Formats: sequence, C-alpha cells, structure tokens
Amino acid sequence: MNLYKGVLLTFFLLVTGSYIPYPVLAQTPAISLDTIKIQTIPVPDTVFQQSNSDRILENLKQLSRKKTFWGRLTKSIFRFDPKATADYPNPVLLSNVGEKQNYKVIRRIDYKTLNSFGYSINDTTRKPHNFVEKAGNSVHIKTHRGRIRNTLLFKTGGILQPQALAESERLLRQKEYILDARLVVNEKTSTQDSVDIIVITKDVFSISGAVGFNTSKASGRVSLNDINFLGLGHQFRNVYNFGLDSISRSWTYSGSYTIENIYNSFASAQVIYRNEINYQQVGLNLSRDFYTANTKYAGAASYNYYLHPIYVKNDDGSRRRMNIEYNRQDYWLGKSFKLKSYNLGFENRARIITAGRIISTDYLNPPNADYQKNTLYVAGIGYSFRKYYRSQYLFGFGRTEDIPAGNLFALSAGYEDGILYNRRYLGGKVAFGKYNTNFGYLYLDAQYDTFIRGKRWEQGEFSSEILYFTKLLTVGTWQWRHFFWNRTTFGINRRFGENLLSINRQEGIRGFRTPERGTRRVVFNYENSLFTPISFLGFRVALVSFADIAWLSESDKGNPFKHQPYQGYGLGIRFRNEYMAFNTIQVLLGYYPLGTSPLRNFNSTRPYYDFNDFRFTQPLVPDFR
Repeated sequence: MNLYKGVLLTFFLLVTGSYIPYPVLAQTPAISLDTIKIQTIPVPDTVFQQSNSDRILENLKQLSRKKTFWGRLTKSIFRFDPKATADYPNPVLLSNVGEKQNYKVIRRIDYKTLNSFGYSINDTTRKPHNFVEKAGNSVHIKTHRGRIRNTLLFKTGGILQPQALAESERLLRQKEYILDARLVVNEKTSTQDSVDIIVITKDVFSISGAVGFNTSKASGRVSLNDINFLGLGHQFRNVYNFGLDSISRSWTYSGSYTIENIYNSFASAQVIYRNEINYQQVGLNLSRDFYTANTKYAGAASYNYYLHPIYVKNDDGSRRRMNIEYNRQDYWLGKSFKLKSYNLGFENRARIITAGRIISTDYLNPPNADYQKNTLYVAGIGYSFRKYYRSQYLFGFGRTEDIPAGNLFALSAGYEDGILYNRRYLGGKVAFGKYNTNFGYLYLDAQYDTFIRGKRWEQGEFSSEILYFTKLLTVGTWQWRHFFWNRTTFGINRRFGENLLSINRQEGIRGFRTPERGTRRVVFNYENSLFTPISFLGFRVALVSFADIAWLSESDKGNPFKHQPYQGYGLGIRFRNEYMAFNTIQVLLGYYPLGTSPLRNFNSTRPYYDFNDFRFTQPLVPDFR
C-alpha cells in the first residue's frame, strides 16, 4: 500500500481578469477573428473493417443523442465530434513558415486568445458544448495580451525579419500556460510592401492541486500550483506534507515563485524554498538563455544555500553520515556570433558562442579537505546549429510539438582556486539530432569532464544518451509509436561517498524503488504508445506498454554488466489533458523480478521522456547525478 492515497482535485480560482486596450491603426480594415480556419485534416470516424473499440464508440455516440438521464450524462462527459487537427503528415521546418513575407512592414497585429476548454486552435469557430467545458472556462483567467505581445520578436511598424514568425510561434508554444499557437498572415489585407498578422493562442487551465490523507497514520499531502497566476505568466508551486514519522520534524514544505520575461527582456527570476527531511535549499536565480539563434547575449546569476546528507570516511576506514551545509554563488555570461552565409536569401543558423563562468562554494562545516572553500573559473566555446520541426504525437495527443534537430559542440577549461589546494578542469560535449517522417527521430550525445590535481585526474564523469522514436504509424483513428532510450553514466575516480547514481523511477526503471546507489549506471528503456481516439472529460487516452532494464555498480572501477540487472515490465493507461496544468496521469501495472514487491501498480503525473535542445547553455561543469 502506498503511504498516501491521493484524491486528485482541480481548484478553480474565482477572479475576474483585467483587460488592457491595445491600439490599432484606424485606416487598416478590421480582421474577423471569429471565423479563422487553418488548413486542417479531419480525423476519419471509421476504418474499412470496424473494430470492437469503434463499435463501442458508436454505441456511446448513439446513447449521447438520447434525451434520457444517461444520454445527457454521456453527452456531458464525452466528446465524439472529430477534432480538426493541423495537417502535418510530414514534419514542417519552422523557418519556412511565412518566409515569403520577409522584409515587409508590419502594418497591424491582431490577437485572439482562446479559453482552455472546447475551443480549437485550428478552427476558431469551434465552441464549448457541455457543462464541464463551460464551467472550466468561466473560472479561468485568460493570458494577458501584453504577456503574449512581449513574447513576439516583431512589433507594429517594424520590418518582419527572417524566421521572426516561426520563432515567435515556437516561443509561445514553449510557455507552460499556452497549449498551442498560430501566427497567420492575413493574405486578404496584406499588400506587396506591408503585412497584417493574426496571433492565435490557446490557453492551458493553469491551476492544479492534490490532497492526500492517510487516516491510520494521520498524515497527508497538499499541493497547489498555478503556472499562469492572474494571466500574467507568473508561476507558483507549493507542496506541504504533514504527520510524518520523523525524528527531526513532522512536516516538510517545498515552494517556488517564478517571473518570466521581465520587462520584455526574456530574462526570468525565481525564488525557491525547500525544507524537507533530508534536503534544504533557499535560493534566488536570475537567468536569460539563448532563446533563439539570433540572441546575442545570455547569462545567469544565482545564490543558493544548501543542506543535505553526505557520507564521509573515518580514520578507521568506516563511513559515517553527516549533513553538509554550504552557500554557492554562480555567475555566467555568454555571447553568440553569427557565421557568414554565402547563399543570398538564406540565413546561416549556425552560431559560435563564447562564455565565462564563476562558481564560488563556501562550505560552512567541511568534514575534510575534499570539501574546501573554493572558486571555480571556467571559460567555454561552442558551436551550435539548431532548427525545429513542427509535428504531432510524440509527447502530446495531437497538439503541435516543436522537435529540435541540429548539432552542438562545446569545450570548457577552468581553474579551481581553493584554500587548501588548486585544480584544473576540462570538459567537452557533442550532440546530434535528426528528424524526418520515414526515419523517425534520433538524438545522440556524449559528454566528458574531469578535474586534474597535479598528475591525478579525479571526480571525472563520462555520460551518453541515445533517444529514438519511430515514425508515426496510423490505422484509421489510431496512431502509435515505439520509443527507445539509453542512458549511460560512468564515474571516474569519484570521492568517497559519491555513490549518487540511482535507477529509481525517472532515473531508470519507472515505478521501481531501491535504496541502492552507485557510481556507474547503464539504463535501457522501451515503450510502445498507442494513441486512441477516445476522449473522457477532456482527457485523451493512450495505451502504454514498457520494458526497462538497468545495471548499477557501486565501484567507479567496476563493470556494471557483471552485476545482475534490475528489470521492470508493465502496461497501463495514460490519460492526458492538454488543456490543464497537470496534463498527464498514468496508471501502470509493473512486474519487477528483483523488487521487494514483484507486482505493483503505480501512478505518475510526470512525462517520462523529454527533448534536449541544441542551444549552448553555459560553460560545462560537473553534474554527477
């Protein structure tokens, strides 16, 4: 039995949204935003031979047309009309979107923000039709128009630069509180030297929460999150646990507040506070990354306090556990340089980036010389070539997804100035990604970093990752993909007690827990996802089967393949509501031959996979986890 038997609740915030008028040019004809239809492809209702699942759906449709109690209930819960989906039979390269409008004067920008439930980004004439959708929209505060306007890379009266439309659309879709975005050129009102643009966005219902209570132990858990507070794009997250059976305290709390794109600078600020049984953190972080290929400057500044347990070696060779306490300051600044293009009308996406970084660590209770007060100075140079494809049915259920592809090469060198000894640092990373319809998606990366003290190379790490998705396979209204994922991490001459690698859950085998830790880890994951046409209370349904296997070695000189592998096999159902902040719920049944409970069911709200971008982030430093 799990400690908490949670009951998932959705919290509605009764707040009236504010409206700020936006000036428009009077001489420009108005654009009708209520009848916009983007080229779509209807999802067929049947296949040549109707399957059992199709017959069940048809019976439910017939029941929903009846004016009985059960008919009205079925109609209020299920939605059977085929969704208009964007026509992406092949991946669409984003830089090709709107390229014939480049260098025209932007005469007018119109905005249409769609509510969370019942509306379609591809057909703005679509309206909510049942009580659940209408009730959800009535308490949702739509994203403020100024927040959307500040994300665009162009403005009224300016010149439309190459890739500005495509990159603005991608940046909008990257927002957690925006489900999808379309930037459409109004061909009817645009002229040879000027252009009118329509910006259409669809919100995510931003508020989520959960409550769990164990009556036998009088313990529980409460969480409340809002990823678009008052429609301003601010995000706060809170988790509180109480009634815990711990000597130190009976409660824990973790929370954060984030403000993004401050004063249209694309810089973000975050305050974080975590007070848990075995981990404490208080921090302030300011950051601005290379959000597009044309971004010239990026950087970050942060100050954090940490307290967490470590294992140290005693004089007799035994080990003891203690809490290490320290402050860390981290600063970096980088500049991007364009490479010359020899093809007129084509902008070279490749960039050379140089950056510098300073990390100062002050240990308040150092147990030995390994934990000395130090300042690490790192310089880095990198080559980044990135592009994005617009596609569907990778992580989402038909929503538009931006798939990164390209190359990244990065080198770092540094010097650690400590009060007891000094060390040099070297690091490097290479990454490659490719995506097309027939091949699918392939991502590869490899990274190595190490410190050098005298002639000894220490605290080194080699890591690699391989991620592959097959092409989308379709039969009627059903689609599926196969996912393959490999992650390898080898620690090299790590410190005593640095057995930090885990194979639990997201780090290895989903639904599995073991106290074992190591310094070398190899993980293979396989998943088959079948996307169904079934929709229930706005949740799309997928059937999932998986097989995970992992090897773990406690010694940084051992071969992990000599150890018996941990395994996990299972199947289940994944519910995903693209319109809500907690958009994924998974209910899986797993079999674990080496687990304390070989057969167990578990649920999760976190996606298992994610994409790695090819942008240069900061000079590399060790991140052994």
